[in-house]
Amino acid sequence: MGGGIGDAAFRLMRRGILLAPLWVWLFMLVAAPVLILVVMAFATPADGVPPFTLGLRFAAFAMLVEDFYYAEALLAALRLAATTAGLCLLIAYPMALGMAGARPPWRLPLLALLMLPFWTGFLLRIGAWMGLLRDEGLVNHLLRGLGITDAPLALLYTQGAMLAGMVHAYLPFAVLPLFTALIRLDPALLEAAADLGARPGRVFFSVTLPLTLPAAAAGFLLVFIPAAGEFVIPELLGPPEAQVIGRVLWQEFFQNRDWPLAAALALALLALLILPIRWFQRLGARA
Repeated sequence: MGGGIGDAAFRLMRRGILLAPLWVWLFMLVAAPVLILVVMAFATPADGVPPFTLGLRFAAFAMLVEDFYYAEALLAALRLAATTAGLCLLIAYPMALGMAGARPPWRLPLLALLMLPFWTGFLLRIGAWMGLLRDEGLVNHLLRGLGITDAPLALLYTQGAMLAGMVHAYLPFAVLPLFTALIRLDPALLEAAADLGARPGRVFFSVTLPLTLPAAAAGFLLVFIPAAGEFVIPELLGPPEAQVIGRVLWQEFFQNRDWPLAAALALALLALLILPIRWFQRLGARA
């Protein structure tokens, strides 16, 4: 019996040693930053470096409740993230269907083409969109060359430009889960539905879509969660009135230097994202 207890203790110790680097990594990159934000959110703004003094004040959280400007910024960020995720899914389904339906030797090159934008710098991709959509950019040159318009259209710094940049940046996160689910789908199910007289559209809505809904939900969340805090794309491509939470956070940190308020905003966004994060974890565990 003593040997059994000793073996169990040895296994627990070995497991603890193996997991120790993981727990240290999670503490340094997840728990510690959140704790720093909590400390900052209860601090008092002050002149100096850093621009706050430690304390236990609820003024920053009270400001979030009293000033509807910050609630509007949070809601605008969630609307932008939901719209981006929905558009990504609409584009991702035909892309994933085409990739999954390709011959196996072609699937890897198609995946490489999908991930090709990630091999270039993020700011370079946003700069490319700015070059395409500016008044003297390629899009306006084509429109004038085709006789569609005489004067350049205001394409840059619009809601459309912002959504185009967001969808382009996050589209692979929606395609990959769908592609993985589709290549695992039993072709016999689709063939049976076709043999029974179902047209391709009916096959998709009655067989393919229900069986890939968990992957679609995972793709939606993979886009929604990071897009809710996006700052660079709305700042460089969006209109000035698109005051999403990422832009407001930047202004509070670097322009107003109100770090407690910025930390409270970041915690509020994190609290709103806990539910979709937990949903994504449950989908992953179920898969």
